[in-house]
This record gives sequence, C-alpha cells and structure tokens, in this order.
Amino acid sequence: MTRQFLRFLLGFLTAGLLALPSWAQFRVEVSGVGLTQVPIAFAPLRGEEASPQKIATIVQADLERSGQFRGVSAGVVVDETQRPDISAMRQKGADALLTGSISRMADGRYDVRVRLWDVVRAQDLGAMSYTVVTGDLRLASHRISDFVYEKLTGDKGVFSTRIAYVTKAGARYNLWVADSDGENAQSALASPEPIISPSWSPSGGQLAYVSFESRKPVVYVHDVSTGKRRVVANFRGSNSSPTWSPDGRSLAVTLSRDGGSQLFVIDANGGEPRRLTQSSGIDTEPVFSPDGTAIYFVSDRGGAPQIYRMPAMGGPANRVTFNGTYNISPALSPDGRWLAFISRVGGAFKLHVMDLASGNVAAITDSSRDERPSFAPNSRLISYATQQDGREALMITTLDGRIKARLSSQTGDLREPHWGPFIKVQP
Repeated sequence: MTRQFLRFLLGFLTAGLLALPSWAQFRVEVSGVGLTQVPIAFAPLRGEEASPQKIATIVQADLERSGQFRGVSAGVVVDETQRPDISAMRQKGADALLTGSISRMADGRYDVRVRLWDVVRAQDLGAMSYTVVTGDLRLASHRISDFVYEKLTGDKGVFSTRIAYVTKAGARYNLWVADSDGENAQSALASPEPIISPSWSPSGGQLAYVSFESRKPVVYVHDVSTGKRRVVANFRGSNSSPTWSPDGRSLAVTLSRDGGSQLFVIDANGGEPRRLTQSSGIDTEPVFSPDGTAIYFVSDRGGAPQIYRMPAMGGPANRVTFNGTYNISPALSPDGRWLAFISRVGGAFKLHVMDLASGNVAAITDSSRDERPSFAPNSRLISYATQQDGREALMITTLDGRIKARLSSQTGDLREPHWGPFIKVQP
C-alpha cells in the first residue's frame, strides 16, 4: 500500500518523516533554465568581509532560485553612494546592478544599505536600508531580494516569507518555521508523537496542524510568536487536514466522528463543527478558494480519488480533475488562476498544475514520489516534498517546471512543507 494511498484513506497526510537535527545546514541546488532570465550584476557590499552574513551572496541565491534572474559578477566593490561604471556593467552583459554597504554600529547592530541600477537605461531605480541586529541580517537580505524582485518584475517578492515543515530526529518530531530558503529554522513544537499537516493562517501568525500526542489525530492552532496553542478539534475518531478560511476566522477539517471521513467547518477557536459534505465516500484534504466562496477537496465518491469543488457553505460538488484515475492534495494559487495537485501516473506520483480558466493540465516534474504542493504567496512558485536518489527533500519549482531548487540536508530528510503568506515586516 503506497504512502499516497494511506494519506487519502486516513484523511490526512501520512508521516514518513526522517531525521534532521536542528543544527543541520541546508544545501540549495538550483537546476534548469528559464525562457528569459534577467542578468543582474552583484557587487560585494563595502564592508561585507567583516559581516557574519554575506548579504550580496544571499540576495543572488534568492533571485536565482526564483528562476527569473541570472547572477553576474560585478568584479568591483561599489557602495550605494557611488555612481557605477555603467558601460563596464554593460560589457559584462548585465541588465541591472546591485551595490551597497554594511557597517557595524556602536551598539552592535548593523547598518545595511543598497542601491539598484538599471544598466540598460543607466537609471537609478532606488535605494533601501535596514538597521538590524546580527540575528536579523538574513531577514534583511531577503527583504532586499524582495525589493530587487519587485523593481525588476513588477511582482511582489516572497523571499522574506516563511515556510513550515516537519522533521523526525530519533523518536522526536519537530515542527519548524524557517526562512523561504530553509535557513534560520526555529522549532515551534517538539513531540514524541507525529506532527503533520501544518497550515499557515492568512495573517502568518498562527499554524494549524495535526498532532498525535494524545495517541490519536487532534487539530491544534499554534501561535508562532508566543508558542501558545489551543485544541480546535478533538472529537471521536480522526480529526485531520486543517485548512484556514481566507478571513482567518474558521478552519475546514476532516472528521470521522459521525462515521466515515467527511468535511466540516469549525471556528478557529474551537466549538461545535458544521458538516459540509454528506457523501458515502471519503472526503478529505479541503482547501478554500482565495475569495472564500468555494472549497476544493478530494473524494472517492466516484470510485477513485479525484478533486471536487463545492460552495464554501456546502452544497452540490462538481468534479474538477478528469485526467487519470488518482488525483489528490489540491493547492490553490493565491491569485486564483492555478490548481496544483498530485496525480498518479503509471505508478509514479507527480506534481501537476491546472490552468483553472482553460482546464489545461501539465505535469511539471520528472520525479515519482511528489507530495503536498503549496504555492508561494505571489503565485509564481510552488513548494512540494519529493524523494530523489533515495533522499527526502523539499523542492521549489516555477509553474512551468523549468527551474527547480532542491532544499536538502546531508544529515536528514525534510517533509510536509507549507508556504506562509506575506507578512508585514518593519524596516
């Protein structure tokens, strides 16, 4: 029996979690070539040699991981106060240039300043600065990446957002919150029993998840900043697959308290759930549409697992997936244009993306053990779990599958990713 089938049958994602110590360092491997990539030159920040974090290197890695940029060495150190040699940057083939400086202040904080240049038009595109403690240098780097990305593409960057994922080290399970590149991981919860299905709240301040610490699946909501949590669903049988409504006031969950696995909606603070589905099959893995009017979910009511759509208040469900006989784990892009899901193809489980307007579906991976897709908040990237070369890893891919970044560790495997929303961060 495959892990994917168990995931569907039980109404929640199975564990299959392997070890990763908290001190493990991540390795990010970017592969593939996009149709168009903006060549951008990076000048080492003046004073960066004395910094505990190499800002320009982090920004370059962020932008290359997006699939839309190709890094070029500027070959010189230029800070934000100088006008660079634009002709020299053109000769290097760069369309843009990032310059800047970093200095340590008397109170121990770091002053980080950058300026972005349009090399093609010889224009100053603007500057930004942050004054941060040592522990926030990576966050400042990601915010700079967001600034560059938005200036050059017109879309919001997602590098300063966070991801949640789960690991198991020995007999201990850990729920982690990390930067979008997997670094700076902080443990939100450690338990001797499995923790699965983390789901970010729309505000980015809370995580819903399923814990087995009571020797049965129970849904919790966890405040990330304080560590406080509360039980939301602990009814007879299985309580699983939590997903937030867009307004953050309620959760859709899968409960078996009335027999079988059916969909319910429950207040985010708990209480009596309201049943949404009345089928004789297994209904699970709900996800709200971005506007909150519909819920997509998985059901075997037609004889095999397929993805359906119904009104968020309940009612008749319409089948959405028709290619193949086994489609699970729906994820909706925040802009409402795309549906990502896992489809079984010849015994392999592959990530697929559907254009909801046309219904066109494309497989975007060549792996065979893909699980749990999750869109970046700008709808441009997808994270998912997979297995390659016998190792578990988190992957980030562009929607066309041309660019992929593998987030892995030599000391363990990573599972259950969920990409957090945009959050407000003060400079």
